[in-house]
Amino acid sequence: MKLKIGTRGSKLALWQTQYVAEKLRAGGVESEVVVINTRGDKRQDVAITEIGTRGVFTEEIEEQLQRKTIDLAVHSAKDLQSSLPEAFEIAAFTEREQTADVLVSHQPNFSLHSNQPLTIGTSSVRRKALLKHYNPHLNTVEMRGNLQTRMAKMEAGQCDALMLAYAGVHRMEYDRSIVHQFSTEQMIPAVGQGSVAVEVLASLSSEKKKVIRELINHEITEQQLRAERAYLKALRGGCSVPVFALATITDNRLLLRGGVVSLDGRTLLKDQATGSKELPEEVGEILAEKIISQGGNQILELARK
Repeated sequence: MKLKIGTRGSKLALWQTQYVAEKLRAGGVESEVVVINTRGDKRQDVAITEIGTRGVFTEEIEEQLQRKTIDLAVHSAKDLQSSLPEAFEIAAFTEREQTADVLVSHQPNFSLHSNQPLTIGTSSVRRKALLKHYNPHLNTVEMRGNLQTRMAKMEAGQCDALMLAYAGVHRMEYDRSIVHQFSTEQMIPAVGQGSVAVEVLASLSSEKKKVIRELINHEITEQQLRAERAYLKALRGGCSVPVFALATITDNRLLLRGGVVSLDGRTLLKDQATGSKELPEEVGEILAEKIISQGGNQILELARK
């Protein structure tokens, strides 16, 4: 059996793809990598929110799945929309890396609490809004592009530090540039942050699905992300709205913490829900109901406008 894997072309996306390919190879399955440009890759001159709120980094890859030019697609799980088109499904989630957000900087004496004005580069509406809430003294600037491009922009003086996911920084071996790691108690990450999702056509042969799942899927991560994604789906959220959630599992209990934040950072809603790890979607829906009852939908409607 040989499988064709569709992916974006950034170094991080290719790292994730090779990670999946190696797991397949360890199980005796060869693969071929197919690089596909997405809207999010082509339009790096504007903020993600100006491109769209759904499928920014996935739509073109899904088109290739539908044409059957590829067998599976590899995505950062946090980039995958909460509601997939009916023709597609997620076959596997890789084991999750640390989920925290970090700051990286080329300034050796960088301090988040400096008296000097600081500018943080990020393309995430969630990160911008949470920074405004917890660190209103910081300025933020839109920073698009792959990780290497962003690092070059920072070194050219466009910002003092970049706010990024630890997972990507670590995978690209920029650990030495980390100057601050945010607590996930305060800066709850994006849904799916730290994991890689494998998407397939729902009509893909059961034999191929079984192989993909057996060789790649990490059960605990899947349960966590099913809760987080159910929460996001209930709020009709995507990667371009200020929604966040993080699930953890202890014994058989799943704890889901999450919320929403207004774009100006002034209103922050956070809550949590618990339940059986065998019913993760139920836990996600319970948390969504709590956030909606506190006015979460109004915050998101304003953000979408």
